[in-house]
Amino acid sequence: MRTSRALFFVLVFAALSACAPVFAPRGLTLVDPAITDSAFITADGLSLPLRRWLPQGQPKAVVVALHGFNDYAKAFDKIPDGNAGTGPYLAGQGFAVFAYDQRGFGGAPFAGLWPGQDALARDVRDLSAVLRRTYPGVPIYGLGESMGGAVLMTAVAELQTPFLDGLILAAPAVWARSTMPFYYRVALWFGARLAPGLKPTGRGFGVQASDNIELLRHNSRDPLFIKNTRIDSIYGITNLMDEALISPPKLTLPTLYLYGQNDQLIPKRPTLQALQSFPSETGTLHAAYYPKGWHIVLRDKQADIVLKDVAAFITNPTAPLPSGADQRVMERLAAPINAKR
Repeated sequence: MRTSRALFFVLVFAALSACAPVFAPRGLTLVDPAITDSAFITADGLSLPLRRWLPQGQPKAVVVALHGFNDYAKAFDKIPDGNAGTGPYLAGQGFAVFAYDQRGFGGAPFAGLWPGQDALARDVRDLSAVLRRTYPGVPIYGLGESMGGAVLMTAVAELQTPFLDGLILAAPAVWARSTMPFYYRVALWFGARLAPGLKPTGRGFGVQASDNIELLRHNSRDPLFIKNTRIDSIYGITNLMDEALISPPKLTLPTLYLYGQNDQLIPKRPTLQALQSFPSETGTLHAAYYPKGWHIVLRDKQADIVLKDVAAFITNPTAPLPSGADQRVMERLAAPINAKR
């Protein structure tokens, strides 16, 4: 009996070791990072589609924009419901905006495969260095939506010397394992090892990313927007969220942290935990809470309000936000989710 049980466990572990998460391959050519009219060339020679929105004349600041999970750089273009969109709006305010399809997403190589958080962090650091040379003396801000925010948080936290002058984090992905139910963690661990390539549809979960229904419909029709996600990619972004949640104590840059009350993807608990762990002595954190906001807070129905706050923060990171969304943020986040306001 004991022999049979031992054999059973040996077979189980053999099966687990035979399957493992698959990561997107790195490029094969070492080059100096650079930008062309339509691409960001990474240090390992990959060509990532690049979009830019430029102001007239010299920019007051440069913004490196990172999209969210399964999305791509078009996330910062004109919004389907008619609003300007992050890139065009900020360019109209005098800022230069650069956004690229992060490796593994959109039109980048190996779309659908998780690229690894180290590669994602290195890419944004390299592009920022290129833009620093292109615009000497101009402040550079990183703007990240969801996964993009998590990439920025980990990329900055890993270095002692900041490579950016400020951060704008739009509902950053900080839903780490430590804040997940136990059965989520178990299912993810087994899924990534037994069926890493499985692509669950996500239907039936009842999760809505925005109140901008036209935007959601547009994404559902977009062939570059990933609809069905590999389990090992979910495992990969969870690793990234683990690191993002513990990074705030090392983030001493001026930081604008945006969160919508109706966010159904990143819960309040890890968001509050992240905000509370920013270094209080530096006084550089500027949190904003939008009662009508959703997860895609930069593209919700009230996007114009949020974008005005973003532009105001870049102009003066210490001034109050025009919308007043920076008032009583911790108190409102700590209130019960189902409390009436």
